[in-house]
Amino acid sequence: MLAEIKTSGLRGRGGAGFSTALKWEGCRNAPGDIRYVVCNADEGEPGTFKDRVLLTECADLVFEGMTVAGYAVGARHGLLYLRGEYRYMLETLEAVLTQRRAAGLLGKAILGQPGFDFDIEIHLGAGAYICGEESALIESLEGKPGRPRNRPPFPVTHGYLGKPTAVNNVETLAAAALIAAKGGDWYRSLGTEKSAGSKLLSVAGDCARPGIYEYPYGVTVDQVLADCGAADTQAVQVSGPSGQCLAPNEFKRRIAFEDLPTAGAFTIFNGSRDLFETARNYIHFFAHESCGFCTPCRVGTSIAAKLMDKIAAGHGSPYDVDEIFKLHRVMTTASHCGLGHTACNPLFDTLKKFRPAYEKHLKSLDYEPAFDLDHALSQARQMTGRNDAAAHLSNEETAP
Repeated sequence: MLAEIKTSGLRGRGGAGFSTALKWEGCRNAPGDIRYVVCNADEGEPGTFKDRVLLTECADLVFEGMTVAGYAVGARHGLLYLRGEYRYMLETLEAVLTQRRAAGLLGKAILGQPGFDFDIEIHLGAGAYICGEESALIESLEGKPGRPRNRPPFPVTHGYLGKPTAVNNVETLAAAALIAAKGGDWYRSLGTEKSAGSKLLSVAGDCARPGIYEYPYGVTVDQVLADCGAADTQAVQVSGPSGQCLAPNEFKRRIAFEDLPTAGAFTIFNGSRDLFETARNYIHFFAHESCGFCTPCRVGTSIAAKLMDKIAAGHGSPYDVDEIFKLHRVMTTASHCGLGHTACNPLFDTLKKFRPAYEKHLKSLDYEPAFDLDHALSQARQMTGRNDAAAHLSNEETAP
């Protein structure tokens, strides 16, 4: 089975693109008698909904992939980490697991094969975006706050409860089940030289036919736009806010690990959209979802959100734009995990490629403070009936 996965060239579909065969092999060869397979169904990236569809329409395929992984790595326990917002799926998924146990596809001696013991349980998350990162997910599984671990050691040797653990995305495990049925050569025949197989895209936004699209790796952005009926497209956000924002001159690029790697989000913005407001919305999302563990991310996302609010309120200047670029550099190099590394991506990309969207909000060429002390005191002055010069602490009238 490991040889077939290696032949297939299957890589992680959660966005990182790590070789599935190497991960499984590392887990199988790690010292210890107990191993785990974890399915990452914490689909929290804005604009991504393909795992939700797989779990709704093809749950058997996903559980089959987990079982294949368990067989390959020598694990007896599987855990499906289901994001809190997908709580409504729980009963249906539990029913599928019950049916699989009754059919001899889970439990002891699966399909009568001695020693092939594997079962799956479902763990509910609580809506934290950071738990999509595999080590934070494992922390959450163990009942701890979902914060990314320092690595090494890696989960393949020291994962859930300190045991070797293979963590894979929903789509990766569904593909593994198909490879088990049809072989590695069949899967390798699809896609490109460095990106084997197909990719599910969650196409959303300004298009006539949004939904889930499956393409062999190597498809161009232009092709996807044509297929979903997009018109007057000014930008495409690939792989969610932590990914890349593409301008029209980049629509010939290909969805592939060697060009545009993606976890699956494909969000389309037509000419009517204000990309400044889009980026502002994204940075507020990251500021809300930061776990607070490290200072660069905890403070940096908050400052970035306040800078965007300042520009939106008409107090922005080129100074504030420069500060955003500085924040991006600091957070990219100093943050503890991927959230901090990529949080400023939507600001950085839109500033580079769609700068007029920012400039129309800039009202001053000189630095202007965002906080107006005189205005902040106005309500207190009204309540106390004071309007003398001493009440205006920042008013020009008090100046000598």
